[in-house]
Amino acid sequence: YIFLVKLVMNTETTRVLSAMRPNGRLHLGHYLGVLQNWQQIQYQYKCFFMLADIHGLINNYHASQQLNETMHEMVIDWLAAGVDPSQATIFIQSRVPEHFELANLLGVITPLGWLERVPSYKDALDELEHTDGNTYGLLGSPLLQSADILLYNSHYVITGEEQAANIELTREIARRFNHLFGREDGFEEKASASIKKLGIKKAALYAKLLIKYQQEGNDEALATARYLLQDALNLSHGDRERLFAFLENKGKVFLQEPHILTGNSTRIIGTDGTQMSIARNNTINIRDEPEVVSSKIRGMITDPARVKRSDRGTPSSCPVWRLHQIYSTQEVSNWVEMGCLSAGIGCLDCKQPLIDAINLQQHELIEKAKPYQEDSTLVKRILSDGCGRAREIASTNLKSIKQAMNIDY
Repeated sequence: YIFLVKLVMNTETTRVLSAMRPNGRLHLGHYLGVLQNWQQIQYQYKCFFMLADIHGLINNYHASQQLNETMHEMVIDWLAAGVDPSQATIFIQSRVPEHFELANLLGVITPLGWLERVPSYKDALDELEHTDGNTYGLLGSPLLQSADILLYNSHYVITGEEQAANIELTREIARRFNHLFGREDGFEEKASASIKKLGIKKAALYAKLLIKYQQEGNDEALATARYLLQDALNLSHGDRERLFAFLENKGKVFLQEPHILTGNSTRIIGTDGTQMSIARNNTINIRDEPEVVSSKIRGMITDPARVKRSDRGTPSSCPVWRLHQIYSTQEVSNWVEMGCLSAGIGCLDCKQPLIDAINLQQHELIEKAKPYQEDSTLVKRILSDGCGRAREIASTNLKSIKQAMNIDY
């Protein structure tokens, strides 16, 4: 399931979370399929971009020795690609211990069967048969992912289709938590106090919309009331969530149900003709030097029908052609297509303009990365600041969650 939802929200308070596991060097698939999306949305929403180091260890705990270096290079790639630490919060999962405390708290209410049915866990079991990889961490990984998301009251999560089941699990856990712990003592009295904080005019409007929705079922009144609350900057998060719940005759919503934020889903072909992937060792990495890019592209497989240069080809059967469609101008694409169909050009002729286009992009990324390579303290400061901001928010939200569970003695 992909949730493509239009919510009436103030984008300044709408939170978006996305993460990467530091499992190796980032490649062009990450750049075109993820980082360019991040670069755009960081100006539209309040974004949190997380280095999911513990999730990375769950998948491959043998890689712990390279973890620090991998994360350092990953952050440089993010910054070179245009992720702006003044706009988005960049942080490391393990530096915010509230993630793991919340995962344990959610584990109290999450049925074991919910975790065992997650497709990613089932698939991993098949791959890990007769190995020591079937760990508690693997089973609990979707629950930790839910904690990552819910800890920041994330409205949206940027992720791929393969993670849709995990996001649905997160929504189920949030609903279960809100059902079990959402009715706080004195809820109606606290809601009345929260309404007064809106001010006289907005409070009166909220009351009218409340009656119109609850008595007449008017969906337009519901949408207007939601916008009114989201736009009321003088409300705390707790007041706002309480009034959302009061509006729909529910208890207080402590955990926000997230949705998937869809974007550019560009899939990049690797040097072996399959999808570019670290696991397949078929990548062109972000910031690869020109001679490395040239070597990798020149070694790519092409249309198998073109055994000899004089053989006519079919561009749609050629992995290199699919990269041309992303990187080449229309003029170059037309030249490549006609040359292949007529056997007017050879495969190496076809590859050269692609090499030039990719290296032009790489040159920009390499130049933008240089300041962070030359002074490693810049990256450390960015991470220190981002981890501090993330932990401040996480700590506040965890406190509210624990109070809801009566863990406040």
